[in-house]
Amino acid sequence: MSSSTRESATTELRPGGRLAKPTSMWQDAWTRLRRNRAAMFGFVFVVVLIVVAVFAPVLAPYPYDKVDFGAITQTPSREHLLGTDSLGRDVLSRLIYGARVSLSVSVVAELVILLIGVPVGMISAYYGGWIDMMIQRVVDVLYAFPSLLLIIVIMTYLKAALKVAQGPIAGMVSTINNATGGLVGVFLALALVFWLTVSRLVRGEVLAIKERQYIEAARCIGVSNRRIILRHILPNTLAPVVIAATFGIPSVISMEAGLSFLGLGVEPPMPSWGMMISEGVQNIRSHPHLLIASGVLLSLTLLAFNFLGDGLRDAMDPWMKN
Repeated sequence: MSSSTRESATTELRPGGRLAKPTSMWQDAWTRLRRNRAAMFGFVFVVVLIVVAVFAPVLAPYPYDKVDFGAITQTPSREHLLGTDSLGRDVLSRLIYGARVSLSVSVVAELVILLIGVPVGMISAYYGGWIDMMIQRVVDVLYAFPSLLLIIVIMTYLKAALKVAQGPIAGMVSTINNATGGLVGVFLALALVFWLTVSRLVRGEVLAIKERQYIEAARCIGVSNRRIILRHILPNTLAPVVIAATFGIPSVISMEAGLSFLGLGVEPPMPSWGMMISEGVQNIRSHPHLLIASGVLLSLTLLAFNFLGDGLRDAMDPWMKN
């Protein structure tokens, strides 16, 4: 019987010799995750960051694009808790709205990465033969290019193409891109590069799973390939995919910050942590608060996601139960 068609359960002896209520794999994982203090710190920090990003218009003391030439590069004060930038815009408000950019880029790009990487890796490993060879050669060619250089080339092309896009679909994409401050180009550029790692991970998992006895039994009784993939193989690859996505989010956030730092990310006045770090570097001697605030928040966010990823990896590993 496939492990995906029955609930994975474990039983433990309670004091007195009584059996405890069986728990599923996900319940066991959540129990072990709660015991990991670093992972729970990351989880709480991410949840708080999501809440702040969602309610940014309510929590931000000022609009992110409000300019006050009478309060240029002020140090932290009661009116501006984290100071102001070179145009008199409130740094705290821009950090809060910048969380929207970083989280939306990471979540949307990661979803696109999974939608490309998981099916490609699964099809490549399950069918094998010339299909696997062709897909892996394409992956090898793309891996040969430096990731940052490839993303810069894609972003440069997309920025130019979306500005002159014509037609119903291209025009709609261009409109959405302009309304989001250039985020569509960032989504596509990051997704077209980062799906490679996910596809390789899924391929390795499927190569191991497809030779197991319950898969062979399903083939023997005439179950179609589509049903085997969807009902037996896909559910058994969810744990490593979830862990990979958790580790992939900080990579996407840091890459988006790097693109914004180079001027290839979101377009002003939309705030981005990378853009704010770039502005802070230019004024690091005279106004260090501009760099400290955005740099510390970006570092804490990446650290929180890494702690959470480590915790999920340990929690979903059955050998770590004891």
